[in-house]
Amino acid sequence: MNFVAAIGRLFLLFCAEVGRIAIFMKDALIVGLMPRYYWGQIASQFFRIGYTSLPVVALTAFFTGGALALQIYTGSSAATAGQLVPSIVAIGITRELGPVLAGLMVAGRVGASIAAELGTMKVTEQTDALVTLSTNPLKYLVGPRILAAVISMPLLVAIGDAIGIMGGYVVSTRSLDLNGFSYIKTTADKLHFFDDISSGLIKAAVFGFIIALMGCYHGFNSKGGAQGVGRATTNAVVFSAIMILASNFVLTSLLFGKH
Repeated sequence: MNFVAAIGRLFLLFCAEVGRIAIFMKDALIVGLMPRYYWGQIASQFFRIGYTSLPVVALTAFFTGGALALQIYTGSSAATAGQLVPSIVAIGITRELGPVLAGLMVAGRVGASIAAELGTMKVTEQTDALVTLSTNPLKYLVGPRILAAVISMPLLVAIGDAIGIMGGYVVSTRSLDLNGFSYIKTTADKLHFFDDISSGLIKAAVFGFIIALMGCYHGFNSKGGAQGVGRATTNAVVFSAIMILASNFVLTSLLFGKH
């Protein structure tokens, strides 16, 4: 019975946490994303989330595309490698690996930063100071971060997709002796915007929303000084990663379930 009670307590804690996240998300959407907008904050967060995350996303995409090309070439015959490698690399990068890996990397880099920053502001009562200045913390702190993440993530993923495909091209032509012109032609023939590229960009926008939401939520709910900020930072990354993988499954089922 103690074991069953422990499971019940965990389930109730999980439901309570989901409810708190849902309430925070509702407040963030209603208050944080409605006019008026703090354009300076949005531009600053766009630079911080998008531009400064570009190097790590680009490197991850390049090496992922190269490794994927090697794996596909190893599992295919010499006669079919010229067709399989470019098509699977392009589709795999644009549909799944590009948005998911970019989301996980940005969650580890930006989500933790958002939670640490807002958590520090929370425990040092800077958010309360905003209220005394007649500034809604959700509108000033949460809204710009969510907007910047939703806008910048598809741009990051689009650039990462191109670099990942280029990584597969470089490995295929330099190490696997595949024809470069044939590789590019096969990639262009197999890759479709509405089926492949747009689906990855939709996922990227959802992942950006999740990353910003989790970072803001755990930052706003941190307490207990430096240790509380540390817990909030860890929880923001863990929750973001889990929700990215879960939402990726749901979105893949919705977008490609009948294909």
